[in-house]
Amino acid sequence: MGVTVDIASLDAGIDEQELIEFTRELVRTHTPHEEGRGERAVADLLRAKFAEWDWEAEYFEADGRPNLVVTLSGGAPGPTLAFEGHMDVVAEGDPEQWTVDPFGGEIRDGKLYGRGAADMKSGVAAMLYGTRALQLSGPFPGRVRLLLLSDEEGMMTGAKAAVANGFVRDVDGVICCEPEGDEVCPISKGAIRLRVDFTGVMSHGAMPFQGRNTLPAMARTVLALEALEHTLIREVGDRPPLGAPSITPTVVRAGTPDQMNTITGTSALYLDVRTVPGVDHETLLKRIGQCVDTATRESGIGSSVTVIDDRPWVETASDTSFVTALVDAHEIVNGARPSLGGVPGTTDGTILTHYGEVPSVVYGPGGKWIAHKADEFVAVDDLKRYALTYAVAAHRFLHARS
Repeated sequence: MGVTVDIASLDAGIDEQELIEFTRELVRTHTPHEEGRGERAVADLLRAKFAEWDWEAEYFEADGRPNLVVTLSGGAPGPTLAFEGHMDVVAEGDPEQWTVDPFGGEIRDGKLYGRGAADMKSGVAAMLYGTRALQLSGPFPGRVRLLLLSDEEGMMTGAKAAVANGFVRDVDGVICCEPEGDEVCPISKGAIRLRVDFTGVMSHGAMPFQGRNTLPAMARTVLALEALEHTLIREVGDRPPLGAPSITPTVVRAGTPDQMNTITGTSALYLDVRTVPGVDHETLLKRIGQCVDTATRESGIGSSVTVIDDRPWVETASDTSFVTALVDAHEIVNGARPSLGGVPGTTDGTILTHYGEVPSVVYGPGGKWIAHKADEFVAVDDLKRYALTYAVAAHRFLHARS
């Protein structure tokens, strides 16, 4: 792209200390994880920042949860680039596993600690301040849209509602600001969440012949699914940078707790399935159903498979203009070409790309593997570095496409 970027002007538009303090404030805004909800306090904090900058935000709810959209016009015709971030965080878990207050926003040895510090309140702050720097640098072609969404850590209802409400219909590309450790990730694994229900006959543990125990059928199912996983890996292989597909049992529910003398009549097995390019979800679901049926039929156990959520793998071509603008921006700001990586999980970008038909790429501050762990952190130096990279990427993409 033959676009000249005034780095000094963009850099001057980012108040680093203010950015750091705003990120700490986001982390300190304890969003209770009651029933997976808790974004409202963060949304209020964001709206206060928008008001300070004279930005107008559109508000909509998804399953009763707040979502915000800001669209900034640069003053001339051109494309639309979106930045996306989610406002929710996972629960902090056992506080005894933390060496800091999970919601204290403590800075120690150049690291900002707290639940959501990496995933992804730092990304939210960086995309806001990067966009503000672009705006302060002068007129630009096209528009920048900020998507602040809810429930990414759950069922991604915010992203689904953003698609349904048309907020990505005119978007040419989305940068999802999730932590990826200096990798630009235009490809993400898919995910299928399943529940397998088993139905037998409850009976006394001393008289098993009077019942039909679901647990042996569940055990056979787990072994059959393990064999299917090995077959799937042989068929599609390891797919760098994503790795291999997987079928992982994660939750078992059976019987009455501590009721050791009763054979349970019902049980349930939850599965977390991760896929890569080459795996067709519809075909895989049929194969899983066949595994379950074969493992249960002869023992007289009833079974059913319920799809809780289905998020296909997504891939954006690495030579797509907004991806190359981001790669170039990273090199300009950091002095080195970034690696092209893959997202091991799914993000809101999965929904925006698959259902909204808009290309997405994932790139943001924080380590790829630190999310959801105790003592989650982001390097303080990452905040301005990524904010500036976002500003440069937006400048390059919008000017090149105008």
